[in-house]
Amino acid sequence: MDGRPVLVSTQHEDATADLVIAELNRRRVPVLRFDPGRDFPARAVLAARTGLAGWEGRLTVGERTADLAAVRALYHRRPSTYAADGGEQAARFAVQENRRGLGGVLGTLPGCLYVSHPQAIARAEYKPAQLDAAIREGLTVPATLITNDPMGAEEFCAERPTIYKPLHAGAYDVEGEPAGIWAAPAEPGETDGAVSHSAHLFQAQVPKVADVRVVVVGEQVFSARITAPPGVVDWRADYQHLTYEPVACPDGIRGALVLFLARFGLSFGAFDFAVTADGAWWFLEVNPNGQWAWLEEAAGLPITHAIADLLENGAGEDD
Repeated sequence: MDGRPVLVSTQHEDATADLVIAELNRRRVPVLRFDPGRDFPARAVLAARTGLAGWEGRLTVGERTADLAAVRALYHRRPSTYAADGGEQAARFAVQENRRGLGGVLGTLPGCLYVSHPQAIARAEYKPAQLDAAIREGLTVPATLITNDPMGAEEFCAERPTIYKPLHAGAYDVEGEPAGIWAAPAEPGETDGAVSHSAHLFQAQVPKVADVRVVVVGEQVFSARITAPPGVVDWRADYQHLTYEPVACPDGIRGALVLFLARFGLSFGAFDFAVTADGAWWFLEVNPNGQWAWLEEAAGLPITHAIADLLENGAGEDD
């Protein structure tokens, strides 16, 4: 049996990671799960030293230990951000030392497959880079304007049906409750001087009849058609009324998405498309570390097995 471990970097509560870990356990693949932001340095001990083939040493979390030189794969899910106790200046210093120390070692493990590498995920989270890559790979992209010019925004919205959506899916509070900012129509006359306070993304509204979420794992592609009630612009705002069905991804788009991931050095991506009545697929965005567990159950897509396969096999000789 191959005793090389798989590291799973995620928050303490992550139902999506739980599915993959359970599958790896079923296959008797050793797993060390940890949350760098919360476990280090309180529960985790790093002892890394340089070697001829790369970093050597150990990462110990609680009673479990991984040989850094023998890690076959690292599944970077959704770890907490690095934090530290102490005074403000000391805390800032410790956070940066932890991120660059533990994070730097974990990002350069010899012979390790990353699903995906944290730096690759960070690069791919920039929507301007996503749209540029989609165009370069031949995908159909709606006309898009990124601006802080209120007049330019008003002109764009007056020329076509338009939606606004945030450039970053951050956490927001509304009266103390967590909330998201969804894509929403931007009507002529609604833009004002507030646009000048930050960058805004405006995009031509696709006359869609459905959405498609495409999950790419390595070179495996899984697609589900998502149908929302009439009038719903962003299906994520109305989960309880959605219906799902598996759908074949067109060969041209399938190939383009694999190349898209390769462009960013990613092993995983959750892509969103709008589908029009004539069957055209319009690229909207990609989440390089997106959720998929609910979709696996709803549409019967074997994504857990695909990710476990990738992690179990690790990096090949050419990786």
